[in-house]
Amino acid sequence: MEWFAEFYRSGGTFMHFIAICGLYVLGVSIYKFIMLFVKMNTNGANLMKQIQKLVMANKVDKAITLCDGVGSAALAKVLKAGLSKANRGELEIQNAMEEATLEVAPKVTSLLPSVFAISSTATMFGLLGTVFGLIDAFDAVAHAAPEQKSAMLASGIAIAMNTTGWGLLIAIPGTILNLFLNGLAGKIMSDLDLYTVKLSNLLTSREKTAE
Repeated sequence: MEWFAEFYRSGGTFMHFIAICGLYVLGVSIYKFIMLFVKMNTNGANLMKQIQKLVMANKVDKAITLCDGVGSAALAKVLKAGLSKANRGELEIQNAMEEATLEVAPKVTSLLPSVFAISSTATMFGLLGTVFGLIDAFDAVAHAAPEQKSAMLASGIAIAMNTTGWGLLIAIPGTILNLFLNGLAGKIMSDLDLYTVKLSNLLTSREKTAE
Protein backbone atom coordinates (compact mmCIF):
# COMPACT_ATOMS: atom_id res chain seq x y z
CA MET A 1 0.00 0.00 0.00
CA GLU A 2 2.88 2.37 0.76
CA TRP A 3 4.39 1.51 -2.59
CA PHE A 4 1.17 2.41 -4.38
CA ALA A 5 0.85 5.67 -2.45
CA GLU A 6 4.36 6.64 -3.51
CA PHE A 7 3.68 5.50 -7.07
CA TYR A 8 0.52 7.61 -7.19
CA ARG A 9 2.10 10.69 -5.60
CA SER A 10 5.13 10.60 -7.88
CA GLY A 11 2.91 10.52 -10.98
CA GLY A 12 1.74 14.08 -10.50
CA THR A 13 -1.53 15.78 -11.40
CA PHE A 14 -2.50 13.54 -14.31
CA MET A 15 -2.82 10.58 -11.96
CA HIS A 16 -5.99 12.19 -10.58
CA PHE A 17 -7.58 12.49 -14.03
CA ILE A 18 -6.75 8.86 -14.80
CA ALA A 19 -8.20 7.79 -11.44
CA ILE A 20 -11.46 9.62 -12.25
CA CYS A 21 -11.62 7.72 -15.54
CA GLY A 22 -11.09 4.48 -13.64
CA LEU A 23 -13.86 5.23 -11.16
CA TYR A 24 -16.24 6.03 -14.01
CA VAL A 25 -15.42 2.82 -15.88
CA LEU A 26 -15.79 0.74 -12.72
CA GLY A 27 -19.08 2.37 -11.67
CA VAL A 28 -20.70 2.12 -15.10
CA SER A 29 -19.46 -1.45 -15.58
CA ILE A 30 -20.99 -2.58 -12.29
CA TYR A 31 -24.27 -0.81 -13.11
CA LYS A 32 -24.47 -2.28 -16.62
CA PHE A 33 -23.56 -5.75 -15.39
CA ILE A 34 -26.45 -5.65 -12.92
CA MET A 35 -28.81 -4.35 -15.60
CA LEU A 36 -27.74 -6.71 -18.38
CA PHE A 37 -26.93 -9.92 -16.51
CA VAL A 38 -29.34 -9.75 -13.59
CA LYS A 39 -32.34 -7.62 -14.57
CA MET A 40 -32.69 -7.54 -18.36
CA ASN A 41 -31.38 -11.01 -19.17
CA THR A 42 -33.37 -14.25 -19.25
CA ASN A 43 -33.19 -17.71 -20.76
CA GLY A 44 -34.79 -16.98 -24.10
CA ALA A 45 -35.07 -20.60 -25.25
CA ASN A 46 -36.76 -21.69 -22.04
CA LEU A 47 -39.13 -18.71 -22.02
CA MET A 48 -40.12 -19.27 -25.64
CA LYS A 49 -40.66 -22.98 -25.01
CA GLN A 50 -43.12 -22.22 -22.19
CA ILE A 51 -44.89 -19.54 -24.22
CA GLN A 52 -45.22 -21.91 -27.16
CA LYS A 53 -46.92 -24.54 -25.00
CA LEU A 54 -49.37 -22.01 -23.60
CA VAL A 55 -50.16 -20.48 -26.99
CA MET A 56 -50.74 -23.87 -28.59
CA ALA A 57 -53.11 -24.65 -25.69
CA ASN A 58 -54.97 -21.37 -26.39
CA LYS A 59 -53.81 -19.92 -23.07
CA VAL A 60 -52.49 -16.60 -24.32
CA ASP A 61 -53.49 -14.83 -21.10
CA LYS A 62 -51.33 -17.23 -19.11
CA ALA A 63 -48.46 -16.61 -21.52
CA ILE A 64 -48.79 -12.88 -20.84
CA THR A 65 -48.81 -13.58 -17.10
CA LEU A 66 -45.68 -15.68 -17.58
CA CYS A 67 -43.94 -12.72 -19.23
CA ASP A 68 -45.00 -10.47 -16.35
CA GLY A 69 -43.46 -12.94 -13.93
CA VAL A 70 -40.05 -12.71 -15.57
CA GLY A 71 -39.70 -9.16 -14.28
CA SER A 72 -37.79 -6.51 -16.20
CA ALA A 73 -36.23 -8.85 -18.77
CA ALA A 74 -36.09 -7.14 -22.16
CA LEU A 75 -37.22 -10.23 -24.08
CA ALA A 76 -40.24 -10.78 -21.83
CA LYS A 77 -41.42 -7.20 -22.37
CA VAL A 78 -41.17 -7.50 -26.14
CA LEU A 79 -42.85 -10.91 -26.30
CA LYS A 80 -45.61 -9.66 -24.03
CA ALA A 81 -46.27 -6.83 -26.47
CA GLY A 82 -46.72 -9.38 -29.24
CA LEU A 83 -48.91 -11.65 -27.14
CA SER A 84 -51.16 -8.74 -26.23
CA LYS A 85 -51.98 -8.42 -29.96
CA ALA A 86 -52.34 -12.17 -30.51
CA ASN A 87 -55.76 -11.85 -32.13
CA ARG A 88 -55.10 -8.71 -34.15
CA GLY A 89 -53.30 -10.13 -37.18
CA GLU A 90 -49.66 -10.57 -38.24
CA LEU A 91 -48.97 -6.91 -39.03
CA GLU A 92 -50.22 -5.62 -35.67
CA ILE A 93 -48.28 -8.34 -33.82
CA GLN A 94 -45.06 -7.38 -35.59
CA ASN A 95 -45.64 -3.66 -35.11
CA ALA A 96 -46.28 -4.13 -31.39
CA MET A 97 -43.06 -6.08 -30.91
CA GLU A 98 -41.05 -3.65 -33.04
CA GLU A 99 -42.32 -0.75 -30.96
CA ALA A 100 -41.46 -2.58 -27.73
CA THR A 101 -38.01 -3.39 -29.11
CA LEU A 102 -37.42 0.28 -29.89
CA GLU A 103 -38.27 1.07 -26.27
CA VAL A 104 -36.01 -1.51 -24.62
CA ALA A 105 -33.04 -1.46 -27.03
CA PRO A 106 -31.67 1.92 -25.83
CA LYS A 107 -31.81 0.66 -22.25
CA VAL A 108 -29.75 -2.36 -23.25
CA THR A 109 -27.06 -0.43 -25.11
CA SER A 110 -26.96 2.81 -23.09
CA LEU A 111 -23.61 3.87 -21.60
CA LEU A 112 -21.72 0.99 -23.25
CA PRO A 113 -19.84 3.21 -25.75
CA SER A 114 -18.72 5.45 -22.88
CA VAL A 115 -16.90 2.56 -21.16
CA PHE A 116 -14.59 2.15 -24.15
CA ALA A 117 -14.29 5.91 -24.68
CA ILE A 118 -13.34 6.67 -21.08
CA SER A 119 -10.92 3.71 -21.00
CA SER A 120 -9.21 5.16 -24.07
CA THR A 121 -9.20 8.59 -22.44
CA ALA A 122 -7.30 7.13 -19.48
CA THR A 123 -4.59 6.01 -21.90
CA MET A 124 -4.49 9.48 -23.44
CA PHE A 125 -4.12 11.13 -20.04
CA GLY A 126 -1.29 8.70 -19.36
CA LEU A 127 0.45 9.67 -22.59
CA LEU A 128 -0.11 13.33 -21.86
CA GLY A 129 1.46 12.85 -18.45
CA THR A 130 4.38 11.11 -20.15
CA VAL A 131 4.92 14.08 -22.44
CA PHE A 132 4.89 16.57 -19.56
CA GLY A 133 7.15 14.31 -17.49
CA LEU A 134 9.69 14.11 -20.29
CA ILE A 135 9.53 17.86 -20.78
CA ASP A 136 10.35 18.31 -17.09
CA ALA A 137 13.20 15.79 -17.37
CA PHE A 138 14.75 17.46 -20.40
CA ASP A 139 14.32 20.86 -18.80
CA ALA A 140 16.16 19.61 -15.74
CA VAL A 141 19.04 18.33 -17.85
CA ALA A 142 19.26 21.61 -19.76
CA HIS A 143 18.71 24.25 -17.09
CA ALA A 144 18.74 22.90 -13.53
CA ALA A 145 21.60 23.57 -11.16
CA PRO A 146 23.94 20.60 -10.80
CA GLU A 147 22.83 19.87 -7.24
CA GLN A 148 19.16 19.84 -8.32
CA LYS A 149 19.54 18.13 -11.68
CA SER A 150 19.43 14.56 -10.39
CA ALA A 151 16.29 15.04 -8.29
CA MET A 152 14.44 16.96 -11.02
CA LEU A 153 15.41 14.40 -13.65
CA ALA A 154 14.16 11.56 -11.46
CA SER A 155 10.90 13.43 -10.79
CA GLY A 156 10.28 14.02 -14.51
CA ILE A 157 10.96 10.39 -15.37
CA ALA A 158 8.68 9.24 -12.53
CA ILE A 159 5.84 11.38 -13.87
CA ALA A 160 6.38 10.02 -17.38
CA MET A 161 6.52 6.35 -16.38
CA ASN A 162 3.90 6.38 -13.64
CA THR A 163 1.23 8.13 -15.67
CA THR A 164 1.81 5.74 -18.56
CA GLY A 165 1.56 2.73 -16.28
CA TRP A 166 -1.48 4.06 -14.42
CA GLY A 167 -3.27 4.86 -17.65
CA LEU A 168 -2.68 1.34 -18.97
CA LEU A 169 -3.78 -0.21 -15.66
CA ILE A 170 -7.13 1.55 -16.12
CA ALA A 171 -7.46 1.16 -19.90
CA ILE A 172 -6.72 -2.56 -20.22
CA PRO A 173 -9.34 -3.80 -17.72
CA GLY A 174 -11.74 -1.16 -19.05
CA THR A 175 -11.38 -2.51 -22.58
CA ILE A 176 -11.95 -6.08 -21.38
CA LEU A 177 -15.03 -5.00 -19.41
CA ASN A 178 -16.31 -3.20 -22.50
CA LEU A 179 -16.00 -6.38 -24.57
CA PHE A 180 -17.75 -8.42 -21.88
CA LEU A 181 -20.62 -5.96 -21.48
CA ASN A 182 -21.07 -5.63 -25.23
CA GLY A 183 -21.25 -9.41 -25.39
CA LEU A 184 -24.07 -9.44 -22.84
CA ALA A 185 -25.91 -6.68 -24.69
CA GLY A 186 -25.38 -8.46 -28.00
CA LYS A 187 -26.88 -11.67 -26.62
CA ILE A 188 -29.98 -9.83 -25.41
CA MET A 189 -30.43 -8.10 -28.77
CA SER A 190 -29.91 -11.36 -30.67
CA ASP A 191 -32.55 -13.04 -28.51
CA LEU A 192 -34.93 -10.19 -29.30
CA ASP A 193 -34.39 -10.65 -33.04
CA LEU A 194 -34.73 -14.42 -32.91
CA TYR A 195 -37.66 -14.92 -30.57
CA THR A 196 -39.79 -12.05 -31.86
CA VAL A 197 -39.73 -13.74 -35.27
CA LYS A 198 -40.50 -17.10 -33.67
CA LEU A 199 -43.44 -15.66 -31.73
CA SER A 200 -44.77 -13.82 -34.77
CA ASN A 201 -44.69 -17.04 -36.81
CA LEU A 202 -46.27 -18.98 -33.94
CA LEU A 203 -49.17 -16.56 -33.48
CA THR A 204 -49.71 -16.25 -37.22
CA SER A 205 -49.81 -20.02 -37.75
CA ARG A 206 -52.16 -20.32 -34.77
CA GLU A 207 -54.52 -17.79 -36.31
CA LYS A 208 -54.50 -19.57 -39.65
CA THR A 209 -55.15 -22.91 -37.96
CA ALA A 210 -58.09 -21.42 -36.06
CA GLU A 211 -59.57 -20.21 -39.34
